[in-house]
Amino acid sequence: MAKLKVAVLISGRGSNLQALIDACARPEFPAEIVLTISNRADAPGLARAAAANIPAIVIEHGQGDEREAFEAALTEAIAAHEAELICLAGFMRLLTATFVERWRNRLINIHPSLLPAFPGINVHARVLEAGVRFSGCTVHFVRAEMDDGPIIVQGAVPVLADDDEDGLAARVLAVEHRCYPLALRLIAEGRVRVAGLHVTIDDGGQRAPPPILNPPDDIVG
Repeated sequence: MAKLKVAVLISGRGSNLQALIDACARPEFPAEIVLTISNRADAPGLARAAAANIPAIVIEHGQGDEREAFEAALTEAIAAHEAELICLAGFMRLLTATFVERWRNRLINIHPSLLPAFPGINVHARVLEAGVRFSGCTVHFVRAEMDDGPIIVQGAVPVLADDDEDGLAARVLAVEHRCYPLALRLIAEGRVRVAGLHVTIDDGGQRAPPPILNPPDDIVG
């Protein structure tokens, strides 16, 4: 069976890119990364792609009217490599509704909170300020609204009494590196169905809700 061809878009260090690279390196994994694109020439993640012999290119983002040209260049490069799915992995640019709709249900993102809680930036500081007991990450299909869309996989972590932003961020990042490969595998295996705002997963012929790694019952002391 042919593997699902994936393009990964990054802006920075590429740690989630590396998690996907490691997963795709397993012979039995049903997807392969055929292209990495960064909107920043200095993104450390580009070296990760090069080390894995994955084509990596830079397409610098524009402002205002240049966004259309930027997204057209993204689409051209993705199509040239015959990618069927786009994974946003620390890609720090908002995409237009036109681009999102062009790739509807073929464009996914990972966000470092349990959406729909805490969308946007400065997530870990806001989590600590709110005093919640759990945080985590979400892999979701992208919609035009920021950090919105049907949820595919979530992962939870406890918020500890002595946490600071760095400690919480590191704990969330570790579960991100498990959730993103799982979401990609479920999609590549054809087990994900989207109906409106909801995702169900084919689980041996039954429809199941999206999985959550480290559910709270498992991590409460």
